[in-house]
Amino acid sequence: MGGVPARRIAADYAVSGRRAVRVTLVAAAGFYLFRYGLDRPVAATYALFASVALGGLARIPGTGRQRAATALRLLPVCWLLVAVGTFLSVRTWSAVVGMLAVGFMLGFAAVGGPRPAGAAPGLQLLYILPSFPPYAPATLGERLAGTSTGLALFIAAEALILPEPGPPSYRARAAHAGRTAAHCAALLAAPPYALTGPDIRAAGESSRSLRPLTVPEAERPAGPGVRDRALAHTGLATRTLLSRLAQLPVPPGGEPGSEVTAVLRAVAGLAAATADCLGNGPSPVTPYEHLAVARAHLSAVSAAPAPARDPAPGAPAPTGGPAPGTPATAGDLASGTAATAGDPAPGTARAPDFPPAVLRRHAAVLEIADAALTMATAADLAVHGRRAAVPVAQGRFWYAGTWTPLLWWHRVRGHAGRRSVFFQNAVRIALALTAARLVAGVDTLPHGFWATLATLTLTRTTMDETWHTIRLALAGTLAGALVTAGTLSLAGTDTAVYAVALPVWMLFAFTVGPVKGVGWAQGLFTVLVALVFAQLAPPTWRLAEVRMLDVLVGSAIGAVFGLLAWPRGAHDELRQAAAELLRRAAEIVVATGASVAGGGAVTAPSGVSGHRSLHRAVVLAESAYAQFQSEPTPFGGMPSRTAARRVDWQAALMAGHHTLWGSVRLLAPPPAGLGRSAADSVSGLGDRVAGRMLLISAALDPGADTPAGPVPLIDPALVGSAAEPPGAPRLYYATVSWLDSLLTDLTRIARAGPEPGPGPHPP
Repeated sequence: MGGVPARRIAADYAVSGRRAVRVTLVAAAGFYLFRYGLDRPVAATYALFASVALGGLARIPGTGRQRAATALRLLPVCWLLVAVGTFLSVRTWSAVVGMLAVGFMLGFAAVGGPRPAGAAPGLQLLYILPSFPPYAPATLGERLAGTSTGLALFIAAEALILPEPGPPSYRARAAHAGRTAAHCAALLAAPPYALTGPDIRAAGESSRSLRPLTVPEAERPAGPGVRDRALAHTGLATRTLLSRLAQLPVPPGGEPGSEVTAVLRAVAGLAAATADCLGNGPSPVTPYEHLAVARAHLSAVSAAPAPARDPAPGAPAPTGGPAPGTPATAGDLASGTAATAGDPAPGTARAPDFPPAVLRRHAAVLEIADAALTMATAADLAVHGRRAAVPVAQGRFWYAGTWTPLLWWHRVRGHAGRRSVFFQNAVRIALALTAARLVAGVDTLPHGFWATLATLTLTRTTMDETWHTIRLALAGTLAGALVTAGTLSLAGTDTAVYAVALPVWMLFAFTVGPVKGVGWAQGLFTVLVALVFAQLAPPTWRLAEVRMLDVLVGSAIGAVFGLLAWPRGAHDELRQAAAELLRRAAEIVVATGASVAGGGAVTAPSGVSGHRSLHRAVVLAESAYAQFQSEPTPFGGMPSRTAARRVDWQAALMAGHHTLWGSVRLLAPPPAGLGRSAADSVSGLGDRVAGRMLLISAALDPGADTPAGPVPLIDPALVGSAAEPPGAPRLYYATVSWLDSLLTDLTRIARAGPEPGPGPHPP
């Protein structure tokens, strides 16, 4: 079995077998009810294909109850598709135009998350079926009755027959990770003020459990609404918190100050309260306020007047903010008026007896506090929506008060361009289906519905995968056609034989096909459709010939559009998206370093966390990465595909997230500026980090005239540059900590190595 464990095959058969039982019961019940009970062959056809569309062709993720809920919400859409397809079939040109529009809209619906994406192929089938002749609007009632019956039976079967155990939800995973963070923070607040090896491993496992690749599709918070966005935000903040806790250095001298201990204890309390909130508990308002006050105390611990600092040239005098030594409130922190990222209150600085090691640890603890506060706010939004009680910072949580249709518009607009893989997929499948419908209408292809269905099921996101799929599908269809011809020749017009064989063959086909692959699936489905149509009209062995011709036509159309429309799928797009992300991140790093060094003299533009272009680059790179992960490497695939999988794309995405979060944290409120030596150090380090981002982006996506050269793992210019300038404030250490985390991400990308692409290839 090609090295695939037998246990895995058995598990796959168990999953497909349960689905096959449900689909077979529903499809057979609806078909026989209308065909033989009520003598309504049109309704029988639609009852069968409605259940096959959402139960067999669609791949709606989740448990049976989750799929049933999704199908119930899609009922009005299904009725609309059947009605529109019925009326547009009056002329070939109207059916073709409708196919183009509907095909694109259903394909582009994937921007709404895994459930719309999984349902899209089934919904396409529900439009394809009525868009072919005969033009019979008088039968619309029968068509809708059959569709409604098939879908109602499907919903009931998914909810009640052979229920499946549900995996832990993303909220449950986030709650578990929050409790792990609370445990780690409590350990760090008590002797020996360090985590053990098992504690660090537990933090790492909890963090990995929140990565999208480890979460079942149905549980991923991928929708555009407030709760889904906030839940995704919760996962990212929780992963950041766990990472910061695991990396917190041991206190110099063996014991932290009382302010540090108070912050860590407050973090533990807030993390535990956030976990309870994610389990449908109350909003963590009180623990949030406790941490906000403790954080403000640590930020202002050096209330003594600071030694005079040499201001950066042109830096404005600090204004606003709480008075020296005055703790900020939770509302100040939420609105962005309190000191952040380790910057003390304006007019204060560190006391001269704080060594650099202590200041570095203070900066790390303040980042931990920021991550915990962000996690709590996001979790409250995820659970309670716009009724959340925790103060919300509008910059970071820009979506909190936004109207839901506007959030959908943000998502659609973000993917409305040729750089979005969702847009590419929608264009590819819409054009292929339109061409299939045009060929079927102009050439009056017998059973042209089958040709369009073949185009739908065989078109893939890469040319290699499409061609591999087509070869297997044609071989399977040929075998199925031979079996069909023999069956029709032997059974003739005896419909009782086909009626008895249909459910048995359907159960076998839907159990074996998904496990054995596309060749088996096409061959088994060829026999299946023959058993269905033999009960609707007098059959002949030529039905097998027609089926083979239709699949051949549909395959050819799929191959053509697979070749013409982005033939390498997410491969090229991921390279370009990751490179663009790093270029945008480099701009933000330079602007942030200049703002921190110059005391707000250079400030990033406002709007959507202050970095709209980088935010959009992260979104596009994440969608390209998600599709790239779902595209299997073809047998005999290109070497560049293998090389591409060696690149640590996750590190590139994390670099984008870290750039966004760190920059927002450092620039809100506008910083008061650094001394000359500290400003020069931060500016130089920021420029080096930005330059390295540009170097790696050029290695990932080289141009035709990009000079070839190796990308060293460590920037040699940074060696020996870690010496702290004398008198540096906390803001300096917070900025350096942020830039160090970006260097870690970039080192991971460089270690994986660049991939070959057009133009000169770096080694």
